[in-house]
Amino acid sequence: MNSTHEVAVSVRVRAGAQAVWDALTDWPAHDEWMPATTVQTVDGDGRAVGGRIVAYTGFGRLGFADPMEVTEWRPPTRCVMRHTGKIVRGLTTFEIVPVAEESDGSTLTWHERYEIPGGRLGAYGFVLARPVLARALQHALTRFAQLQQIHGS
Repeated sequence: MNSTHEVAVSVRVRAGAQAVWDALTDWPAHDEWMPATTVQTVDGDGRAVGGRIVAYTGFGRLGFADPMEVTEWRPPTRCVMRHTGKIVRGLTTFEIVPVAEESDGSTLTWHERYEIPGGRLGAYGFVLARPVLARALQHALTRFAQLQQIHGS
């Protein structure tokens, strides 16, 4: 039996929605801001519904592949991807909202919705892992925002 568990983090980026979108969906560039992760596209650039990417997270041989498929593509505000691998299952959603009081500001939210196997044991495991995961995602988004400030200036 699977259960669903969620984690979401947000960051303010000093860049317009289109610039954030362009940088965020440059999948191979994720290694600049995602610790211990490289991303490759499969069949093209992965920038449309049906587009596929594979993220590899780990160090050397200690890691795992996380294949994903784009299920929703609404530039420059929303991308939804389905994790299709054996280890990670569920949805990733990226949302970009322009900040009304800043002509060049946006809020980027990264939302993960995992399908966790193992019933109660899996659910308890996620409760323990959730703070670590949230911190790792927040660290990645903070690094992303910092890079946009450097690249955009």
